[in-house]
Amino acid sequence: MKSFLVSFFLMFCFFVNAQNLYIKTYGNEKNKPVIFIHGGPSGNATLFEGTTAQKLADQGFYVIAYDRRGEGRSADPDAKFTYEEAFQDLNFIYKIYNLKKAVLLSHSFGGLAATLYANKYPQNVSALVLAGALFSEQETYDHILNTLKKKYSNDSEQLKRIHVVENLDKNSAEYRKNCFELAGENGFFKMPNPTAESKKLYTDYETGEFYKTNIRNKNAPLLFYQNEKQNNIDSRPFLKKIKAAGVPIYGIYGKQDGIFSSAQIKSIKDLTGEKHFAFLDNCSHYLFVDQQKEFLDNIKKWLK
Repeated sequence: MKSFLVSFFLMFCFFVNAQNLYIKTYGNEKNKPVIFIHGGPSGNATLFEGTTAQKLADQGFYVIAYDRRGEGRSADPDAKFTYEEAFQDLNFIYKIYNLKKAVLLSHSFGGLAATLYANKYPQNVSALVLAGALFSEQETYDHILNTLKKKYSNDSEQLKRIHVVENLDKNSAEYRKNCFELAGENGFFKMPNPTAESKKLYTDYETGEFYKTNIRNKNAPLLFYQNEKQNNIDSRPFLKKIKAAGVPIYGIYGKQDGIFSSAQIKSIKDLTGEKHFAFLDNCSHYLFVDQQKEFLDNIKKWLK
């Protein structure tokens, strides 16, 4: 009877809030809640769910995974893809699960959404974890393009392509798209020496049920840039305010994550503090898969 009432309540909330959020929980609801905030725009939580969510729950956490409105499995033709809309989704999750505080475990673009949320609602956040999370967008774009200019210093065709990207509007979806496409084509997101464990995790994901629902809304980035004014930001001033408000901040990054410069990594390590920072070797952007054990060990050490 209790299960039926909860299900009815959730469906009712989805209806009255005009939301159709995909949300799934892992672990015991009495444990410390951890909300995973995926990358994007045009992302989803399928890789995290298919590889890591249950294992994190097994460490003694109540893990909540969801797809933001209009992204992934949370279909919504009226989604605006703004940070404020992302805040509404998070507050909705807090409400239906009766959460007073939760850890925000944020990946990639999700780090920006989580940081801005924690800045606005610090009372709701017990800790903020930046896992391969973006924090200084223009520095990332500059690093990608400068790295490739050095790599292709003797390739006129590639240099011409990079030059075209450099001259795009830096606050446009096209600029972002081209920077990350170049990064992807050049292996910036791949671990250099895949381990047997990481290979199995990726293979199991790609042949499993979650990969079948790896839905991506290709229009999401364009709509985000159309509707959100804060579309190329440096979130470190917000992170400093969050830390000053008493919210612990942790950072975990891959040493071979090609979208971050050494100067960026130093700056975020200085901000979190050495004891709140982990730098994983043979690890790129999807660190919860590339080096899953080290990822889980650090999260447990910090949050338990």
